[in-house]
Parts: sequence; structure tokens; C-alpha cells
Amino acid sequence: MRALASHRSPVRRFFRTAAYAGLNQAPVSFGRIGNLEVRLATNRGDVRRAQNLRYRVFYKELDAKARGTGALLRRDIDGYDAHCDHLLVVDHGRMRRTPTGMKPEVVGTYRLLRQPVAEVTGGFYSRGEYEIDALVARHPGLQFLELGRSCVLKEYRNKRTVELLWQGLWAYIQQHQVDVLIGCASLEGTDPERQALPLSFLYHHVQADAEWTVRAVKGRGIPMNLLPEDKVDPRVALRGLPPLIKGYLRCGAKFSPEAVIDPEFGTTDVFVVMPIAMIDPRYIDYFGGQEAEAS
Repeated sequence: MRALASHRSPVRRFFRTAAYAGLNQAPVSFGRIGNLEVRLATNRGDVRRAQNLRYRVFYKELDAKARGTGALLRRDIDGYDAHCDHLLVVDHGRMRRTPTGMKPEVVGTYRLLRQPVAEVTGGFYSRGEYEIDALVARHPGLQFLELGRSCVLKEYRNKRTVELLWQGLWAYIQQHQVDVLIGCASLEGTDPERQALPLSFLYHHVQADAEWTVRAVKGRGIPMNLLPEDKVDPRVALRGLPPLIKGYLRCGAKFSPEAVIDPEFGTTDVFVVMPIAMIDPRYIDYFGGQEAEAS
């Protein structure tokens, strides 16, 4: 997906500068378990380390194709990084040398784009694949938050790390009074036929109703109902879904009926929508409770 065009207007130049300037603040912890802590990036170095992690996961481990500045710097970079918030899980027991000294390793990250920011900086990232503006326009009284660039270092892909990310995300949602979570989630590969079972499961069993459905940008949509419903075994389909999508499903997420191929990242993308009011109360109680205690 293309990065943002250059920020030419004074408003956009100001907001981009303000977003980066706002990083220079003391870190606020959203929770900690042992050596692992979840917090927001507080300086450009934090953002660079998140970009490094994304590069390691998307380009070295998976099938994304590095190019341009990102390939030279070995970081996953685009124009949205400047005005997004970056949620980090850091490991205080695994230090890494940086230009400003030893810092805890960033082992998990989420990129967060709030609607008020998107409205003055070129829109949501997902609008390159889906007609997001139409969805937002149908719900003028609600605040949307786009989730993106989620990744965790391979050896940290466990319940503890994922729970810390979600705990931090929930604290952020409360802080900014978010009403709806949106974003693209990915299945590996660009051949939908190889993902026919999980795609068909999402279409038949957890499709969003008309109020929340988002269509793909014209010419990019791929049908997800590749198999008839009676040929879809939900248990088998669930085993073929990535952990992130399974996590969304547990919270009560719904999915739009079209997928989109992302050739740069080598993925088949699906659009996720989660109104906060529809999230399973068990998860709100769990992540909205006390901060995780050190173990």
C-alpha cells in the first residue's frame, strides 16, 4: 500500500511536527509482567526500534518486499509513522545498544491512528484498500481508532506478550474515549484459493452486518465466499487463522465480505471492525481491571 503523499499544507506540516514533538515526554507504563512492560513510544528512538522490529518480522521472516528508504535503513517506514502513536512491549531483561545508550529491546508493537489525527493528516491507512470514509460517515457521533502494523518477535509470541499488548491497547482506548476499532488483518500469501477455508469461514460466520460493512476500493476486492457454508468446518478453519485474527474473534470482531491482496507485504488482507459496545464483556473486565502485577 502506498505511503502518504508529501505534507504540503501548513496544517499538515504542523500536525506532523506536533506528532513527533509530542513524543518527547516521560514514559507512562500501561502494565508490566516480569521484565516485560507495555507503554507508548516516547521519543523517535522508540519509533525507530518499533520500525526495526517490524522490518525483522515483515521483511525478514515473512514475505514483504523491502524497497526505497526502508530497504536501505532496514526499517519498515511509511508516512503514517510520524503522526501515529506506537504501542510497545519492551523487555527490560534484554538490552540493546542504541546511539543514545543501552535500551530495552522492543519485542512487540501496535501502530495506533486516532480519527481526529487521521482527519487532518490524509485519512486512515486502510483507505488504500477499503472505503473507510463511508463507514465513518455512517457513524458521525463515534470516535474510530485504526489498529495496524501489529507484530511480535517470534520468540515472544505467547499469551503473556499478547495480553500485555491488549492491556496497553485497552488503557489507550479508555484514555482517548474510543468507540470503534478498525483495521486490516492479514493472512499469509497472495493466492486466495489457498486461504479458501479461513476466508469462507469469516464470510459465513462472522460477517459484519450492513451497518458496519466496508467494501473494498473499486477494483481491489476479492470475494471471500469461496466455499459454500456447508463445506466450511469452523474448527478446521479456526486452526488456519493467524493468532491475531483469532484474538479479534474472541473479542467479538466482525469482518467485511471482501478481501484485498497486498502485493508489497505478500498478504491477503481482511477488514476488521470492533465497536467497543459489542466487545465481549469478559475481555473488557479482564483488560480493564488492575494493571498486571510483576511475576
